[in-house]
Amino acid sequence: MPLQAAYIFPHPPLAVPAVGGGQELKIKKTLASLDNAAQAIASLSPETIIFITPHSTVYADYFHISPGAKAKGDLSKFRAEDTIFSTGYDTELIAEICELVSKNDIPAGCEGENDAALDHGFTVPMWFVNRRYTDYKSIRISPSGLNKSQHYRFGQCIKEAVDKSKKRVVIIASGDLSHKLSVEGPYGYATEGTKFDAAITEIFSQGDFLSLFNISELLREKAAECGYNPFLILAGCLDRQKVNCDLMSYEGPFGVGYAVAGIIPGEADESRNFLVQYEEIILKEARDCQSTEDAYRSLARRSLEQVINTGTVLSLPTDLPDELINTKAGAFVTLYKQGRLRGCIGTIFPNTECVAEEIIKNAVSAGLNDTRFEPVTKSELEYLNYKVDILGTPERISNPLELDVKRYGVIVTSGYKRGLLLPNLEGIDTVAEQIEIARRKGGIRDDEEVILERFEVTRHE
Repeated sequence: MPLQAAYIFPHPPLAVPAVGGGQELKIKKTLASLDNAAQAIASLSPETIIFITPHSTVYADYFHISPGAKAKGDLSKFRAEDTIFSTGYDTELIAEICELVSKNDIPAGCEGENDAALDHGFTVPMWFVNRRYTDYKSIRISPSGLNKSQHYRFGQCIKEAVDKSKKRVVIIASGDLSHKLSVEGPYGYATEGTKFDAAITEIFSQGDFLSLFNISELLREKAAECGYNPFLILAGCLDRQKVNCDLMSYEGPFGVGYAVAGIIPGEADESRNFLVQYEEIILKEARDCQSTEDAYRSLARRSLEQVINTGTVLSLPTDLPDELINTKAGAFVTLYKQGRLRGCIGTIFPNTECVAEEIIKNAVSAGLNDTRFEPVTKSELEYLNYKVDILGTPERISNPLELDVKRYGVIVTSGYKRGLLLPNLEGIDTVAEQIEIARRKGGIRDDEEVILERFEVTRHE
């Protein structure tokens, strides 16, 4: 039996009266929609409800599925310790999902749980459902730090497992929208907040899940949201199906966006293969980018491709411009995939005989030796974009006022610890942010005195 229905639920603890103490009355539209959704779920009599929550165990490179036969939780973190929850997990369907993700090389499973207690991303939606219906088992799933495609693929595996199980299943993607809708709110105001919420509500009123892929990492970060990745997994669960979407309500009186939407899947529709369409788009973008490469970026790309494809280091080409051969300088090579950082390694001062050798060395290191990421694989190469920064000579400065985030990079040094940040990076708007990030990269505490240096770059992107 295919998936019966899917919903997006917000999870404000104050929506539960024991927490809200009357404040919940300020989100009457949300409360009414959540209750209507709960009634609709009850009418379907699902055997299992899958909750996708961003507040359970979350890893950068792994989708976590809560293990065991049952779990408990409460709202004691929100001063409502007497509001208690318990659930039995659908171990059969969990096992089916785990088998499928393993076959499809999706990094997901039940390993590494660091807190078995039910989180509020699970319990708040559950509170509303349980007022209308309780005869179900559950599955608790977390998003991850992996890319958009992986979240969608994970959803596809969940869909396949549900189809094979023949069970009546409902999915709830739990997530708030922007936390920056108002200066009076707990997180302040950012214009990106309203932009993000407008995009999400449009998507879930129209069922245009391809547009989910178009929401940038920077917009998400600036909006301070927590629902995007659960929504992507939900979209994957509805791959290649017609849908009837109902945006039931949206409001944000506390500076946080709360949207409730219901999605009823319909008949098969191969035109809604959104992951295929998205990957075709990003592949075309990568190829278009490669077609406009200059000698610096081309050299970086060829260097990494040769090592991965042949296991040999690229010899210094004979057709390079003179400045690549006759100049020494530090160089940073940055890799991007699907608009996200995929690796970055560089040198402040030259370690080789020329800029070209510096790029060859650092391109390979960015792809294979950046410890923040798994090594780049052969299948990823065609999706990568490259940026090369050639560093000017650093100069010591006495005051942050001598910095400019668009023009200068910064080096922050304290004893043997050193952190560097390149200039003119997307999302870095102030000198204070620039210095703080450079400190963090160098492991330098806020209370440690530092020496500041600035440098300019010649950027090739």
